[in-house]
Amino acid sequence: MTRYVALLRGINVGRHHRIPMATLRELLTNLGCGAVRTHLHSGNAVFTLPSKERGLRGPAAVGDALERAIAEHMALEVRVLVLAGGELRRIAEHNPFHGEEFDPARLLVTFLSGPVDPERLAGIDPAAYAPDQFRAGEREIYVYCPDGVRHSKLTQVLWEKRLGLTGTARNGNTLNKLVALTGLE
Repeated sequence: MTRYVALLRGINVGRHHRIPMATLRELLTNLGCGAVRTHLHSGNAVFTLPSKERGLRGPAAVGDALERAIAEHMALEVRVLVLAGGELRRIAEHNPFHGEEFDPARLLVTFLSGPVDPERLAGIDPAAYAPDQFRAGEREIYVYCPDGVRHSKLTQVLWEKRLGLTGTARNGNTLNKLVALTGLE
């Protein structure tokens, strides 16, 4: 059975948009998702896709349904991106910064709601963000921050503004753990 990953944007950061992981698991289970597991408190869930009889056909439909469930039950507006486990594994495998000195804690991957338009990235001067570096994938942006991700200016907000897409970021360690939880490592 195919496993999927839900990535919630901007929850449990500070005092706003608090969603306990037990509640997230319950909401996904109520939608008909199976084998639901969460990782960390930043809105990461791994699950099997619900049966077609509930009308949830594919990752985008599950993401939309989870957004509605969060709005109904928690009175919060939260964007949710859902990826198939194989897609998540592809993203991890295509990390352009992988090498012998690579530290996954210094990698941020911004997952996007649509494909990257290279023309919209053309105006970004990489030298302005040094020593941080970025590379575009299909529906993701990889950012490597050799001095740490905390102070990087290459954030999902920049990508959202430039690309006109919703994004949510996870570090390399979280990405690798989520791939492992899908059973596709």
